[in-house]
Amino acid sequence: MLEVKNVSAFYGNIEALRAIDLWARAGRITTIIGANGAGKTTLLRAISGLIPTRYGEIRYVGQDITNLEPHRIVKMGISHIPEGRQVFASMSVEENLELGAYLRPRRHRKEIREDLAFVYDIFPVLGERKGQMAGTLSGGEQQMLAIARALMSKPRMLLLDEPSMGLAPLVIKDIFTCLKRLHMEGLTILLVEQDAQIALSVSDYGYVMRAGKVRLEGDAAGLLQSDDIKKIYLGEEQPPEVG
Repeated sequence: MLEVKNVSAFYGNIEALRAIDLWARAGRITTIIGANGAGKTTLLRAISGLIPTRYGEIRYVGQDITNLEPHRIVKMGISHIPEGRQVFASMSVEENLELGAYLRPRRHRKEIREDLAFVYDIFPVLGERKGQMAGTLSGGEQQMLAIARALMSKPRMLLLDEPSMGLAPLVIKDIFTCLKRLHMEGLTILLVEQDAQIALSVSDYGYVMRAGKVRLEGDAAGLLQSDDIKKIYLGEEQPPEVG
């Protein structure tokens, strides 16, 4: 579904991505792990058109999307949920969700209302708080809102950056349970996640990045069992079970 070929990107004279190759297959969860500064967030930003690439090619469902404007990439079916959630704090939950559908034609209003009902079904707390200002939600609720807002663009693929950041373990479990449900609905997910244990436990395939390069890749189950991965990224604890 998404293929990244030999992609390099720079911040000024600093090479943040170095000849990256990555393939995210349709209907799967693909995860990218690595330490802070490895280039994970930069890669998602390059895919979604938020920063330019200098070399290489990014293809989505066979079409070249390298350096396209972000709104065109959204219209093609890729929705990016950034690190830090970035909800519109002074707007209500439902207004945030409606903004997620801003590129969809007004004649699709009935379908948009149906999609609102769908995201409220996945995240019931948002339905309970739909009139509440987004800035008053808890961190976990804001993360749910950010995911739900992205779903309102009717994506075929989600780019999800650090959804567990700053959240309590039980909230993280709830978030990842919802991601598994979306995956079962057929959504393709490319996940960047600081918690390598839980990320690999819900994923089909994984990439390990360091210093702007892919250093290792393989089936997620195999990476979970890798002694090197356990030592460097996973530590001794086991991931929480995601229902």
